[in-house]
Amino acid sequence: MKTPPTDSDLPIKLDSTSNGEFVPIPLREPEQRARRLAVERVTEAARRTGLDRRAFLASSCGAAATLLAFNEAHGANQAAGATFDLPADAAFDPELAASRLEGSEFIFDVQGHYLPPNLATTLKPQCREDHDLLGRDYMTCLGAENFIKDVFLDSDTDLMALSFIPSSRADEPLSIEEAAATRDMVDRLEGSQRLLLHGRCNPNQPGDLEFMDELAESWNVAAWKCYTQYGPDGRGFFLSDEDTGIPFIEKARKLGVNNICVHKGIPFGRQSYEHSLCDDIGIVARRYPDVNFLIYHSGYVPGQPEGPYDPARNEGVDSLIRSVIENGVAPNSNVYAELGSTWRFLSMRDPAGAAHTLGKLFRYIGEDNVLWGTDSVWYGSPQDQIQAFRAFQIPAELREAHGYPKITPRLRAKVFGLNAIVPYRISVDEVLRTAATDPIGAMRPAYRENPRPHFQTYGPRTRREFLRLLDLTGGRIT
Repeated sequence: MKTPPTDSDLPIKLDSTSNGEFVPIPLREPEQRARRLAVERVTEAARRTGLDRRAFLASSCGAAATLLAFNEAHGANQAAGATFDLPADAAFDPELAASRLEGSEFIFDVQGHYLPPNLATTLKPQCREDHDLLGRDYMTCLGAENFIKDVFLDSDTDLMALSFIPSSRADEPLSIEEAAATRDMVDRLEGSQRLLLHGRCNPNQPGDLEFMDELAESWNVAAWKCYTQYGPDGRGFFLSDEDTGIPFIEKARKLGVNNICVHKGIPFGRQSYEHSLCDDIGIVARRYPDVNFLIYHSGYVPGQPEGPYDPARNEGVDSLIRSVIENGVAPNSNVYAELGSTWRFLSMRDPAGAAHTLGKLFRYIGEDNVLWGTDSVWYGSPQDQIQAFRAFQIPAELREAHGYPKITPRLRAKVFGLNAIVPYRISVDEVLRTAATDPIGAMRPAYRENPRPHFQTYGPRTRREFLRLLDLTGGRIT
């Protein structure tokens, strides 16, 4: 049986978990203080509402109490700060909390992950669940069936793109066949398609360009995923390289799959650090206006501060912005900024940095071109990231000083999913029409009468766990 939540569990998960692509960064004292305060405030609010702690944690009031504690700990009322825009009574008033943290937006998460059960159980053997919602009991926390629960029952996600970690075709932990089997499982349950597949291609390793034909024709991939800082010799490539990147783009165009999702930022090490920068993005976006370049993580480097755009800083999110500006790529054109890991790290640890990052991306990449991604299920259910974004606001002081927009309900809905439907050519009406009556859509109301979220994260939380993951995956992530 699954262990009930402990006193340290929070519905908005603040911990050192990484997505397996960077060494976990321990919580600093301000974040530790925020956690301690949140545990206290949640406990106090649960007593005041008369709910047992488990039920309170699963409620919108539990999420509100946690976010309000984060505000308190981070000093959100300071001019340079940022805030989760919630009234204090949201911690005790279910209707008020629901009005701020629940919603009906179309949510399309463009970066999801799961790992095969054999790797999942080895990595996190304690992650066995006490539920069997889909009729089998052999999948565990990172496997397909609990992936479905975490993503589609414990969160408001409607649609997800299933992506890959860097690897060779021969030894990737999640093969395209396994990913397709997961999608087929969802399709059989749904009568519709809630998962889209990426096809991994790194053109600097043998066989990848040739395998693009099969990925497009046999697996119906919706986009390509590449890691420019990854290569069989430890060296990366640029999309603008004439012998690797350009043939890759040309073949994507020829196959009619014109979405290229490229990992930028979150460096894998110093040897290929230059290839984690975004110098090539503006070049290829200008050269190929008919190709969509979806920049995963938006160039963000965990642990680096993000402030107002600095054209002299060619790192982090500023590297992406500088590249599009220098190459004359206008906002809302064919460069998209994705928020996986970036939003979680900044919003939980550095709300002022989160405000600057969102503001910069809205201003320079475009309000129509910022995409929702969570890197889940490395971080467990993405619902806490969804709730945090619903409550987040860029402070007026920063908007006035730097030309950032206010996050309106319309802009929030764009980021959550309406922006991504353009490159992915998705019909929202069709997805929502089938989702309303498919088995998961029908299952959600009854499940949410007695929800069983676990508030666990699955990625490595310490350097030891990170190294263990590298060992399990053959060291391919760094």
